[in-house]
Amino acid sequence: MSNKPSSNAGAYVVTGPTSGIGLCAALALSRHGAVILVGRDGAKLDGVRDRIEARGGRALTVVCDLSEPANVQRAVTEIVALGLPITGLLNNAGIMPSKAGRNGVGWDLTFATNYLGPFALTQGLIPHLPDKAEIVFVASAIEDPERKPAKVMGMRGGRFLSVEASARGEWLPGGAKMPGVDAYATSKQCSLAATLALARENPRLRINAVEPGINPSTGLGDMNGVLRFVGRIVMRLPPFGRYLSTPERAAKVLTTVLTDHSGRTGIYYDEKGAPMTGSILAEDPEFQDRVVAETRAFLARNIG
Repeated sequence: MSNKPSSNAGAYVVTGPTSGIGLCAALALSRHGAVILVGRDGAKLDGVRDRIEARGGRALTVVCDLSEPANVQRAVTEIVALGLPITGLLNNAGIMPSKAGRNGVGWDLTFATNYLGPFALTQGLIPHLPDKAEIVFVASAIEDPERKPAKVMGMRGGRFLSVEASARGEWLPGGAKMPGVDAYATSKQCSLAATLALARENPRLRINAVEPGINPSTGLGDMNGVLRFVGRIVMRLPPFGRYLSTPERAAKVLTTVLTDHSGRTGIYYDEKGAPMTGSILAEDPEFQDRVVAETRAFLARNIG
């Protein structure tokens, strides 16, 4: 942890800040306030903190593996204890492994890392956020089965059965043939649905989602090897080229949304910062409320 911050300084919480989009966003946000870096590798967090402080900014670190419920609960406690008014929360951390994995309590690793952990972190911090604080979830258009690039690649969108089933690593049959895609798409569909539900539920806050575009260089930690290859070669061709982005461009959009004072909330932004729509399912308020209700019930049963 870096030096104790002053009691009246605001801060941005950034998850997954040690590489790719998260790193670029953390560096960009450090020009707007203190940054609380949340990630699982303490040494890498320290490295990002040092970069920010070398540029005259201020950063603090909180070690947390978002896939582990006990880690998330502890991280909320540590962040609140810093005594900083949270100006914004960026739920950026995400993985797309090529093989199914499990966290310490047996939940599907992708669903836990990309959705359950960020939801628990957000829910834990919301009571401590000042009015008009910004919350942004990094979403993915892969959740939409009608999204043209996804269809071309054989993706079938989110394959949601229930939160309980997703935690077990079970998806609606008939999904993508590429390993890991159904888990990732479903986790992102739930993230988008939760974003829109939480925005309606918390009008005093600003809660939005951003589709960062196709970023072949990010790797998503342990990105599916097939998709990484496709990203390097095919993504530059139609229909993918129009959706290509870079971590720097994605971070610029994220920073713009997180520092927006217009009061806009419940909006899904595309890779250029323009409003877009998600899948028919994710845009359905009944589905949104169902996802949030099931998530809260699941977390309450399993972690209290």
